[in-house]
Amino acid sequence: MTAPFDLAVRASVVVLVALFAAALLCRQSAALRHRLLAAGLAGSLAIVPLSWATPAVIRMTPAAQPPLVAPMPIDVVEPARSEAPPVEASTVWTNLLLVWIAGSALRGLWLILAFERLRRQLKRMEGPGNTWDRLLPGAAAAMGVGCRVSLRAVSGQLAPGTWGWRRAVIMVPESAFAWPATRVRLVLLHELAHVRRHDWAIQLLGEIACALYWFNPSMWLARNRLRRESERACDDLVLGCGISANRYGTELVDIARQQAGGPYAAGAVPMARTSSLERRIVAMLDPTIDRRPLTRRAALACGALVLASLMPAAALRLAAQEEVRSFTVQVFDPTGAVLPGTTVELVDAGQNPRSATTEGSGRAVFDEVSPGDYTISASLPGFRQLRAAITVGAARDRQRSITLQVAELTETVTVRERRPPAGTSPLTRGAVEPLRIGGNIRAPRKLQHSAPEYPVSMREAGLEGIVPLEALIGRDGTVTSVRVLSADVHPEFARSASEAVGRWVFSPTLLNGEAVEVRMAVSVRFSLQD
Repeated sequence: MTAPFDLAVRASVVVLVALFAAALLCRQSAALRHRLLAAGLAGSLAIVPLSWATPAVIRMTPAAQPPLVAPMPIDVVEPARSEAPPVEASTVWTNLLLVWIAGSALRGLWLILAFERLRRQLKRMEGPGNTWDRLLPGAAAAMGVGCRVSLRAVSGQLAPGTWGWRRAVIMVPESAFAWPATRVRLVLLHELAHVRRHDWAIQLLGEIACALYWFNPSMWLARNRLRRESERACDDLVLGCGISANRYGTELVDIARQQAGGPYAAGAVPMARTSSLERRIVAMLDPTIDRRPLTRRAALACGALVLASLMPAAALRLAAQEEVRSFTVQVFDPTGAVLPGTTVELVDAGQNPRSATTEGSGRAVFDEVSPGDYTISASLPGFRQLRAAITVGAARDRQRSITLQVAELTETVTVRERRPPAGTSPLTRGAVEPLRIGGNIRAPRKLQHSAPEYPVSMREAGLEGIVPLEALIGRDGTVTSVRVLSADVHPEFARSASEAVGRWVFSPTLLNGEAVEVRMAVSVRFSLQD
């Protein structure tokens, strides 16, 4: 699981805790449940910065890796093969992440358009009349609202609503000009209760959480429950001002019957939603319901409960299960046998090297290898050094099989001769020392040596030269072929060197007990001395 989806899971935990606690407090006041749900939605948004600041306290151990398959006897670096190449998990999570971002962007755009439409309506609004202006100061004093509140009228059959925070706006339909003073006062008390409780800002918080986690049903459930508890808490405040429950319920039903929803439902807090009106009226008429406003102690208790679930959710993460962090290399020889003791080096794009040595199973493991481009090299005495560029990707692409080839032998022969007219001297045999080879290979030993002769025509002409050769030692130890590697060699020198090297005899080269062919690089130097 990638980090963004890990955050979504932990945000769900915080919201579900708030929903469960609100269900347990069904006999408590609506204001308490509303504050608890608001704290849960705020915690779902705070999980992102807290996850960055809080270190993970649980790291899941990756599953054991399957054994690697022995590769073909060629000099390659290849991923461990499977019969059907799987779809990389990173590709699936990337596609899901793009869908997530697209959904959040669409939901956010819808909110922005709703706010813009409401803003344009507010510019065209005018004061609803003397009755509203006359009753507003008294209703604000009764509800304990000291901030600036303005009145605006909206065309159409819309339910009264509240918009804004520091400079709140109470919006009413144009038909409200003819409402009686008793209904006007009830509407003002209800909307001022929203202003007092800062419900517009809290509801906006719920909309942001739903836009971010649009695919999560727990977020929508918490937002809808938050709206219902907001209306019930405002109803409790209105009833606390001495308003009769029967009269208040009757007015709400009449307003809901005459008005039709509202185009600013996402940007404002409407007074009468038909979907929740029945429950509100039932709650108004129930004398056993707790209608006390939220106290400071209860608010702190709600914050402590959400914080108690938020901190563990931020720390107990599944980030270590996102991908296998180790990188495994297994080294083979051309026969398919493993090669322990091989030095494997891994160099990242910043030229930072890391080395490891293969164990008895031929494996070398590098811990905490991030996805990216690397250069890998492997070396073992007796084998050719391998160096290649690789890309480390998802969990299924974190194993490599390496095949090392038998190294070529190197032979240097120097042929010296006195310059004429001095007499000849014996040819000097070059040092014949096979490359030190360890592991599962036995180096060949030279059993018969034949020294090259200095061509007479070349000596008399005073010419010198170096002949680079490549010889192939057969399985029986005899030289089966000799090839001159340079075209800038005189044929006399090349013929003398090739004939001499072709007569050499070695002991068989054994790899894991079997005789194998091996190439040998030979350099024959013809030089004159005074």
